[in-house]
Amino acid sequence: MTDYDVLRVFCGPNGGYGNELGVVRDGSVLPGRDARQQLAAELGFSETVFVDDPERGVIDIYTPTLRLPFAGHPCVGAAWLLDVPELVTPAGVVGVRLDGEFSWIEARAEWAPARTLRQYASAAEVDALPVPPKGERSEKGAPDEGGEWIYAWAWEDEAAGRVRARAFPGRDDGIEEDEATGAAALLLTDRLGRALNITQGLGSQILTAPQPHGWIEVGGRVRLER
Repeated sequence: MTDYDVLRVFCGPNGGYGNELGVVRDGSVLPGRDARQQLAAELGFSETVFVDDPERGVIDIYTPTLRLPFAGHPCVGAAWLLDVPELVTPAGVVGVRLDGEFSWIEARAEWAPARTLRQYASAAEVDALPVPPKGERSEKGAPDEGGEWIYAWAWEDEAAGRVRARAFPGRDDGIEEDEATGAAALLLTDRLGRALNITQGLGSQILTAPQPHGWIEVGGRVRLER
């Protein structure tokens, strides 16, 4: 079996929760896309990162079913693990800074995959949502390739920028709900135009902040699981 680390990204204040991330530190052991996709499917994490150049921060990101040019929690996790000033992804160069217990990346909303940002009236409504059946994940009543990717959110405290969110990827890869999703948080920040403190899933925390010239910072706590 290929060696890999497991991180938890966007952990809560007590260090719990967060989204698991697989990281293959030596990407040269699996240089081909097909082999990487197969391993990502076998591991079953929402994303797996392959590090192609640890000094330059060159990374390659896969879900169990497809390759992504950019993704939020893999970049935050890789930034923490590699401790480099930037990451190089197919979407572009991602800025990195480490600030105490938080690891931050700086990226652009147009790099994030399409998401349906669906607002609800209260955090309680978001908490009560069932996982959408696959056949109902599309707003048109029929799923597309794997179904619609829904980011359900509501204000917990609008004045303070506190948000409650849950994520339903709609993919046919066994991941019915994503615990913490940096790319969706980035898109929501771009839409609202303000800094956010997001509680997602069971208790993960994602922080965001708009920056000049269309850049957005996304940050959170990272822990080495194994």
